[in-house]
Amino acid sequence: MARAIENSTVTGHEQHLARTRIKDVRLGEHNVRVQPGEYFVTDTPGTVIITILGSCVAACIRNPKNGFGGMNHFMLPESESGQWGGVSSQMRYGNHAMENLINEVLKSGCLRHDLEIKLFGGANMYAGHNEVGTQNARFAQAYLKAEGLRVLATDLGGNHGRRIHYSPQTGRVKRLLLNDSQDKSVTRTESSYSTRLVAKPIEGDIELFG
Repeated sequence: MARAIENSTVTGHEQHLARTRIKDVRLGEHNVRVQPGEYFVTDTPGTVIITILGSCVAACIRNPKNGFGGMNHFMLPESESGQWGGVSSQMRYGNHAMENLINEVLKSGCLRHDLEIKLFGGANMYAGHNEVGTQNARFAQAYLKAEGLRVLATDLGGNHGRRIHYSPQTGRVKRLLLNDSQDKSVTRTESSYSTRLVAKPIEGDIELFG
C-alpha cells in the first residue's frame, strides 16, 4: 500500500495544529493535511504540506537557509454589514494565523527579511456575497506589507478552489485548480467552518495596523 495514515505527533522540530499525516511510501513523502484554522511547521526532509482552498487563504513561509517552514490556512469571516475594516474581532483569526506562522519560522534562526513567503487562495466562490475571497487576499497582502515583509509569489483570486502541495525543505509548490464538483465540496466545508468561527468566543487582544 502506497499510503498510510499515522497518528499526528510532534517529532524533531515540528509544531502544529494539523491532525492528519499520510505517509506516501511510493514517493517517500510524509504528507500533512492542513484544514481551515490550522497550521503546521517542520524541518523534516520529505514532508509535504497539503491544503485545499476556496475563499480561504494559505501562507507558505520558510527559512530558506535551513528549510524550516510551514503553512497556515485561514478565513476572515464576512461581517453582517459586509464590511471588513474597523475593529471587528472576527479579523483576529487571520492576524493570529499569520503571526503564529511567522514567529515559528523566525524561531528557526532567520531574520525577518530572510523569510520566503508565498500566498495562495482567495477565490470568489459564493454567489451573491461581497467577493469574500478577494477580501481575504487583500487582508493577507496588507498584513504582510504592514509588517514590512516581502511576498515572493502569489496565486490569488479567480473563481475556482485550489489544491496546494508545499515542500518547506525546497520551497516548491504544486498547485491544482479544482473542478466544479470539487468547488462545491470546498464551499460546504468553508461555510461550516465560518459558522463555527463566528460563534466561537474571542480571547486576548489585537494590535491593529493602520
